[in-house]
Amino acid sequence: MKKVLVINYSQSGQLNEIIDNFLLPFDSAEIERKQIETVKPIAFPWTSDVFYNTMPECVNEEAVALKPINYASEKYDLIILGYQPWFLSPSLPTTSLLQDPVFQKKMKDTPIVTVIGGRNMWLNSQESIKAYIKKAGGILVGNVPLMDREPNLISVLTIFHWMLTGKKERKWNLLPVPGVSQEDILSADKFGSIVQTALQSDDYTGLQKKLLSLGLIDIPTDIWFIEMRGKKIFRVWASLIKKKGTTPEKRKFYVNLFSYYLLIALFVASPIILSVYFVFFAPFLQKSIKRSKEYYYGVS
Repeated sequence: MKKVLVINYSQSGQLNEIIDNFLLPFDSAEIERKQIETVKPIAFPWTSDVFYNTMPECVNEEAVALKPINYASEKYDLIILGYQPWFLSPSLPTTSLLQDPVFQKKMKDTPIVTVIGGRNMWLNSQESIKAYIKKAGGILVGNVPLMDREPNLISVLTIFHWMLTGKKERKWNLLPVPGVSQEDILSADKFGSIVQTALQSDDYTGLQKKLLSLGLIDIPTDIWFIEMRGKKIFRVWASLIKKKGTTPEKRKFYVNLFSYYLLIALFVASPIILSVYFVFFAPFLQKSIKRSKEYYYGVS
C-alpha cells in the first residue's frame, strides 16, 4: 500500500476542509495526516496589530519554533503539503517546516503536491516553496491553488472581516462570504482523484497539465500584475522595519506606517495603476503575459 504524508497548517480551518475533500479519493493509500503546530500559538482571529507586525518576519521567511512532529515512516511515496500565503510569502509555520532538517530529509527524492488555500495571490509564495523543495531534493509534481474568486478589493474587505472577527459570514449581509467558495472547496476531490491515479501508477508525468485541464485554476491578469511588483515592495518595507524598528516603540511606528501604506496602495493607488496598465500597456503585452502565466501554472 502506498504511503502518503499529508501535512499542513490551517489557521482558520479552511485549508483543513479543502484537504479533507482533496483526500476523499485516496481510499487505497495509507494516509498519515499531520498538522503543523507552532510552539507559540498563532491566534485566530487576528488582531490588526499582530497581523501587520507579522509581515517583516514572514516576508524574510524567518523560521519560528515548531512543536516536534512524529513521523510514522522514514520514507513516503508522496507528500501532500498544504499551506496558506501570507504577505505574498508562505505562512510562517510553513516556512518553518520547510527549513526543518527532518522534514527536508522526508522531501528528498519524494514526489510532492502542494495544495494552497488563500485569498487570491499565490505566485510569489509558490516560488519560495519551489526553492525549498528543490534545495531539499524533493520533486514537485503538482500544485493545486484554490483562491477566493471575488474581485480584489471585495475580497480585501471580506477577508479582513473574517480575519479580525473569526466569522466566515457576509459582512453587512451584503458582501460575499469570505475565502474560497464552498463550491471550490468541495471540488478539491476532483484534483485529488487525478493525483491518486498518478500515485497508484507511480507515474506523475504530465500531472500538472491534467490538474489544469479541469479548468478550475486561474490567474487573473490584475492579480498577476500586482504579484509581479508586490513582493519587491514588501521586501523593502520588511527591511525598513527590521532596520529601523530597534525598539518596540520604533517598530510599532514603522509597522503602523506600513499598515497605512498597504491600505492606500490597495484602495487608492492600485485601482489607478491597474486602469492605466490595462488601457495603455496590456493590449501590447498579451504574449509576454501569457508566457509568464504559463510559467506560474507549471511546477518547474
